[in-house]
Amino acid sequence: MSDDDRQLRALVIEDDPDAAEFARLALSRLAGMDVVAVGDADAALAALAADPFDVIVSDIELPGRSGLDILPALRELAPGVPVVILTAHGIVTYAVEALRRDADEFLVKPVAPADLARRTSELAREALERRSRARTIVLAVGAHPDDVEIGIGATLAAHAAAGDEVVILTLSSGAIGGEVASRHAEALASATVIGARLIHHDFADTHLDPASGVIAAIEEVVAEVGPHRVYTHSTHDRHQDHRAVHQAVEVAARQVPGVWCFQSPSTTVEYRPNRFVGVEEFLETKLRMLAAYVSQRHRDYMEPDLVRATARYWSRFAVARAAEPLETVRAAELIGSAETFTELAGIHSWAR
Repeated sequence: MSDDDRQLRALVIEDDPDAAEFARLALSRLAGMDVVAVGDADAALAALAADPFDVIVSDIELPGRSGLDILPALRELAPGVPVVILTAHGIVTYAVEALRRDADEFLVKPVAPADLARRTSELAREALERRSRARTIVLAVGAHPDDVEIGIGATLAAHAAAGDEVVILTLSSGAIGGEVASRHAEALASATVIGARLIHHDFADTHLDPASGVIAAIEEVVAEVGPHRVYTHSTHDRHQDHRAVHQAVEVAARQVPGVWCFQSPSTTVEYRPNRFVGVEEFLETKLRMLAAYVSQRHRDYMEPDLVRATARYWSRFAVARAAEPLETVRAAELIGSAETFTELAGIHSWAR
């Protein structure tokens, strides 16, 4: 089912049971929405963390934190999802404050059911269309479990938060670094943190060879996924598997308009990034992804302090307090298309 055809989902945040039922009936009967109603800020944030929604309708006066107070948290959990603020206080200062805090609409109670349904539906459809136009398909290719997360975990988290489709392709089982089943389970748990799809092959660890099926494996994924951009290892790396994957990606992703290389713990001084992604808001998400790799926690490059320090260092070249570096292989992107490396994806890049 396409986005245009599927049923819209609305989250109603309202502590008054009668008002919550009024909103539920208006949106379900008049707008055909699937409606979930909760009574306070904590329940709302839990609902957003568990399931996707197309629009949020919140009363301004809630127990504990108000509808305005939780707007930043709503935006973080549901980027791009419109928020409608309802209040019985029909005065200008409330509307100004609501809009200043990035609400999409301000409606004064009592509001007619048809008006609530119409405006909420309009906002949800408009946002859905914007997200569809801006959606980017991202493929991150790593030799071993945890390679991708170490290199660009925060960048991938930013993509996912912007509504982009993220696919992680891991080519070996990582048998040299631990028990195969455990490493696969860890990789799956890490991908789940950002809702990424994991494709996990079992080529022999430390014996990856572009000519021995690796190129073909990557080509199959590229053909299936149709990525707009690919992230992978740099050729400037001491690890033979990393270099092999880089060579294979150069061939297999030859039709992909954007290809960049991330830094790994084994990259050499020849690694020369020329694009820097500001990831300050997503660094803690990266750490949660890395924390899934329990079997690798003894490695120094997994230490949260070192991860933060590395991101802080690369921020020297970015307008942010944390950054991840990328080495450009190809950036033949089309301005105004889904492939463009733009702020629509919530990602900022700066050339050194």
